[in-house]
Amino acid sequence: MQTFNDIEKSIQSRPAVMLYFSAPTCNVCHALKPKLLEAFNENFNSFEIVSIDISETPEIASHYGVFAIPTLIVFLDGREFLRKSRHMSVGEVVEAVRRPYEIMMG
Repeated sequence: MQTFNDIEKSIQSRPAVMLYFSAPTCNVCHALKPKLLEAFNENFNSFEIVSIDISETPEIASHYGVFAIPTLIVFLDGREFLRKSRHMSVGEVVEAVRRPYEIMMG
């Protein structure tokens, strides 16, 4: 289980981090996660992906303002770049991240 300090350290030290908030009772979360992981592994090999179970660590979800699941937050160079909740497609997330990621990674 990730701690808040671990997550913040990753965001500040890694160029690209995605936080994925879900819960064991969320069927959409479980269907979406493997597709997102596959797409990010294929397209963005420098991303660190952190999965956060809000039922185990509600304080982390609250800190990041996450009140619906699934939610993903993408950080590039330590700053929040993209936030998607509930209704999202893997394709739209990949396309939103592709250009800034490619520019950043040069």
